[in-house]
Amino acid sequence: MLRSLLIANRGEIACRVIQSAHRLGIRTVAVYSEADAGARHVRLASEAVCIGPAPAADSYLRVARLVEVALAKSVEGVHPGYGFLSENADFAQACSDAGLIFVGPGPEAIRAMGSKSLAKDHMSRAGVPVVPDYRGSDQSLAAFTRHVAAIGYPAMLKPAYGGGGKGMRRVESDAALAEALAAAKREAFASFGNDEIIAEKFIAHPRHVEVQVFGDQNGDVVHLWERDCTLQRRHQKIIEEAPAFGLPAALRNDLRQAAIRAAKAIHYVNAGTVEFLVDTDGAFYFMEMNTRLQVEHPVTEAITGIDLVEWQLRVASGERLPLRQDDIPCSGHAIEARLYAESPDKGFLPSPGRIRKLSLDRISGTRIDSGVDSGDSVAPYYDPMIAKVIAHGADRNQARRTLLQGLLNSTIEGPDTNLAFLATLLCTRAFQRGEIDIQFVDRHLDQLLPAETPSIEAVAIAMAWTI
Repeated sequence: MLRSLLIANRGEIACRVIQSAHRLGIRTVAVYSEADAGARHVRLASEAVCIGPAPAADSYLRVARLVEVALAKSVEGVHPGYGFLSENADFAQACSDAGLIFVGPGPEAIRAMGSKSLAKDHMSRAGVPVVPDYRGSDQSLAAFTRHVAAIGYPAMLKPAYGGGGKGMRRVESDAALAEALAAAKREAFASFGNDEIIAEKFIAHPRHVEVQVFGDQNGDVVHLWERDCTLQRRHQKIIEEAPAFGLPAALRNDLRQAAIRAAKAIHYVNAGTVEFLVDTDGAFYFMEMNTRLQVEHPVTEAITGIDLVEWQLRVASGERLPLRQDDIPCSGHAIEARLYAESPDKGFLPSPGRIRKLSLDRISGTRIDSGVDSGDSVAPYYDPMIAKVIAHGADRNQARRTLLQGLLNSTIEGPDTNLAFLATLLCTRAFQRGEIDIQFVDRHLDQLLPAETPSIEAVAIAMAWTI
């Protein structure tokens, strides 16, 4: 087992990794920018080192500086968390070259899945269904016009390198293609430094279902069931749950087995997630593979009782997977809500600033993963997440009600938040019945923006909503 670990990240995920590492007796070294000098992850770690000014490009994204600190502090491993450099093959390679253990897959697997085009090639060869698309080297408008017409409208334009919804454009006709392609290329280059675009057939009303996989250095791969991440706004996940609700047993098994084939096709090691679009007719298509721990991993931990960070550290240390497939439990249902410092009534703009009071209700059946405490500030430079609120219950409705109660009994003073928005989502009849797709929130956004956090009485009224 590793004895020392540098966490190359910040906020909630850094706190989460530190928690498991300390439980296992591992010394932790946190890194922080000047803006994060008093941050919670800095206070929790065994020791901490400043790595640069506030902008991420000058601190958390500096590969050479992170490796330098790791060597100076004599750590054995580096955990990248999620975001920042977690899916950067060059960072994984730099760690390996320096004799450091990268807690994640090898650089070859990261590269294989880092390009949507290359990833689809691997998946096709492994027998994993992929969405009909165009991902050719000819990036001219003429080529896209020809190939998108063959795929059929509507189509979705996506950056070949990158994710998180950036650079994505839905196109309805030839007339709209030129402008959409130019805009997608501009945003892709600004976000990822590469303007290569792929075009995919647009699936009208899909669900977003992903499978948690884990591989070890002996070639063994298991799944830890699946999650539903369908509730999204502009391709950004809002609420996630496990296991996925309402899937036929055969489809559920097919998704899990396809994810196993995907991981084995690239000799995958450590934690990863294979994401699929599931159509209304039961057909499913590979979307991407995230070669890291997911934001929503706590719902998988809730239904399995497994500490995924501990598994990451054990596998990175050369140990075999702690459990065989048949021994991995699945108990009850879990739902997670992402609580952000943002202003829903202002287009969900971030709302940075000092948190005067943070009181998140820790009722029975809930778990809070947070990177801030009362008195801390949400910095304008980074993701404005305050916390993830996770509820576990015997079934989906119990988990939903527990999560709702936990949110409604919480108090946040200072920045604007999406607390009322999350509570309202959980109250909709469509969510309760599982009658949602990935466009649900965007279609009904005007109806999902309450003026203030609803009271218990307001929730009772909201239960009768028709959306």
